Amino acid sequence: MKGSTAYKSIHKRGLHIGLLPEMAAAVNPSTPIVLDHDLDVFPDAGRRLTVARYAEHVDDLAARLWAAGVRPDERVVLFKSANADIWMLAAAASRIGAVPVNLSPALDATTVAALLDRLDHPSLITDESKLDLLGEVPLADLTRRVLTTGEDRPGATGLAPLAGSPRVRPVVRPIDAPAVITHTSGTTGLPKLVVHTPRTQAVRLVPQWRLLALMRRKDTVAIHIPFVHSRMVAAMSLALLKELPVLLLSRSEPAEVAQQFIEHRPVFVEALPNSLMEWEELADDPRMPFGSVKVFSSTFDAIHPRTMSRLLKSSHRRGALFFQIYGQSEVGPAVGRAYFRNSAHKANGRCVGWAMPGGAAKVRVVPRGGKTPSELTPGFIEVAWDGLAKTYFAEQDRYDTNRNGDWWRTGDVGYRTRFGCLHMLDREVDMIPGVRSSLEIEDVVLGRLSELSELVVVPGPDALPVPVICTVDDKPLDTDRWRAAVAEFPQLADPVQIPQAELPRTATLKVQRLALARRFETPQEQV
Repeated sequence: MKGSTAYKSIHKRGLHIGLLPEMAAAVNPSTPIVLDHDLDVFPDAGRRLTVARYAEHVDDLAARLWAAGVRPDERVVLFKSANADIWMLAAAASRIGAVPVNLSPALDATTVAALLDRLDHPSLITDESKLDLLGEVPLADLTRRVLTTGEDRPGATGLAPLAGSPRVRPVVRPIDAPAVITHTSGTTGLPKLVVHTPRTQAVRLVPQWRLLALMRRKDTVAIHIPFVHSRMVAAMSLALLKELPVLLLSRSEPAEVAQQFIEHRPVFVEALPNSLMEWEELADDPRMPFGSVKVFSSTFDAIHPRTMSRLLKSSHRRGALFFQIYGQSEVGPAVGRAYFRNSAHKANGRCVGWAMPGGAAKVRVVPRGGKTPSELTPGFIEVAWDGLAKTYFAEQDRYDTNRNGDWWRTGDVGYRTRFGCLHMLDREVDMIPGVRSSLEIEDVVLGRLSELSELVVVPGPDALPVPVICTVDDKPLDTDRWRAAVAEFPQLADPVQIPQAELPRTATLKVQRLALARRFETPQEQV
C-alpha cells in the first residue's frame, strides 16, 4: 500500500493511530525516525529508529498493556515526563481498542486528580517522577489500575517486566466513537477534555496533506510540539503517511536545536510559536542551522512578524515560506496563510489567513452586540466542518454552549477583510477597553525593539492596559527607546519588566494572560 493509497483509506475509514505505524512500515520500513532524547519505555532502543522498528515497539507495548489488563473501550490516561514514547504508548492503547487520554506533563497534581476523577476510573500510565508528584493523590480510589514505564512499584504495575507478552490482534474502533482525548490549555481554569474520533482526526489531515505536497522529495521533517497535543496526532500521522524522515525534538534550548538542525538539515520545521521566538537568536549563527529549511510551520498561538522574518532570512532555500495555521484543539486547522522572506517583516500579523483548499473548514464572523463585524467592532469567530471535536468528556453542556448547529464558537474575536482574510484580534476574555487588539500592539512593538524577547499586554488596575515585557538576557529596558516605540499607543501604562522565567505559561508555552493580569490587580513597581 503506497502512502497516497493509505491516506485515501484513512480518509474513508478514519484515522486509527494504533494501526498507523504498521501501515507506514508496510509502505517503507526503512524510513528513519531520529530523536534528541532516549525513550523512557525503551531505554536501550537508541535515538535512531526506523518506521519498522517503531511499529514493532508499538505492537510490543500494546501486548504489554493487554497483559496488564487493559481492554477495549477503557480510557487510558498518559501522564508522564515529556518524551516521544507518549505517542507510542497512545498508539499502543489505541491498537487494542482503548482510548488514550493525553495529559500534559506540566499539569500539577491537583489538576491531574480532578481530571482523573472526571474520567471515572481510567487506567493510568505514568513514571517514577510523576508518581512521586502524585504522592498525595488517592490513585487507588481514582483509577482502575496504575502502570509505570519501568519496574513494579507499590501500587503500580511496571511495563518493563511485561516485555515479551503475547502479541494481540488490533481492535478497530467505530469511526465516530471516541478515539483519542486531549485537553485544552487551561488558560481560564481547569482544562477541558476534548474528544476526537477516527473521523474527526482523519478530516483534519486533508488541508495539511496538501501543504506537505510542497515537499517534492523525502526530506526530513523536524517536529517540536508537545507529544500529548492533538496537533501531534496530525503531525506524526502526516509524516508517516508521506514516508518522510522525522526528527522528534523534546528539548528547546537554542544550542541543542542548532546542533540537531546542523546534523540532520530538516527541510520542514513545525514548532511552537514561543519556541520559534526563543530560536530567533540562531538566525545570526554563522553555521546557519536554518539554512536547509524550506517551510516553517506553526499553530497554537499568534506568532509575530519579527520572528517569521528573522527565521525566513536565515534560510538558504529559494522560495522559503512560513505557513501559519489558525485553529484550536476543538476545531483543528481552520485557516492558514503563507509569509515570504521579503515581506514577512511588514505583514499584518493579525491576518491569520484564508480557508485552506480541498475539504477544509468553513469560517464565519458573527456580530457581537448586534454590530456588523469590522475592524472597530469585531465579531465572534466561528468554524464549521466535520473536523470539529465530538464533545468535552463529561461536560456535554459546556460543549453545547459553544456549539450552534454546525458552527463552533472559538472564543476569539475578529473580522474579515473585503479580500476574505480572517483577522483575529484577541481572545474575547482578554479584550481590554480602549485597546483594539493587544496582539496587534505586541506585533508592532516587538518588531521595533529587537531587545524584547516577549511582550504581553494585560489589563491592570482600573482596566488600564499594562505592557509586561521581558528582554534578551533580562537586561534593563532602555526607556527612551521604549517611549519612541509605543508613541502611537498612548493608552498604554508604563511597562512592567519581569524575568522571562516568571511568565506563567500553558503546556504549549502560551502565556496565561489571566494569571499574569492577576499580578497587577494592585499597583506594581514599574521600570
